Amino acid sequence: MELAHLIGKTGKPFTFKVEQRHIRQFALAIGDTNPLYTDEEYAKNTPHKGLIAPLTFPVAVTPDDENDALDLGLDYRRMLHGEQQFIYSRPIRVGELLYCQMRVTDVYEKEGKNGMMEFILFDTEIKDENGGHIVTSRTNIVYRPLVLN
Repeated sequence: MELAHLIGKTGKPFTFKVEQRHIRQFALAIGDTNPLYTDEEYAKNTPHKGLIAPLTFPVAVTPDDENDALDLGLDYRRMLHGEQQFIYSRPIRVGELLYCQMRVTDVYEKEGKNGMMEFILFDTEIKDENGGHIVTSRTNIVYRPLVLN
């Protein structure tokens, strides 16, 4: 496997402040009208006791400075988003400061019609200020073979 050396590589830790507008804009972008994301009065009267983020919100949790993103030294034109998974301990709340770090957790191969394809599995661990786990955002990237014509 050409990319096996990437396993265990980590990005710089970063923080992300969850603002109400982030959640509102994200919910609007995905077309989710659940009042848990936008209506404070409604959300206060639920078991959550306040606004929370949509379950897919961690895809929007990224470093402010793109230079802090995990650089794998790969040709990003060959990358294709394959799958996304979220492993939650609890919801993300408005006003939280999230502590995040991305890590390559696995690389594996599968045969494709143009040859072997490699898959890169990234986990972004998202924790609260006390180090408590909130969610792991797991991304599977297809690294397509170089096709020479």
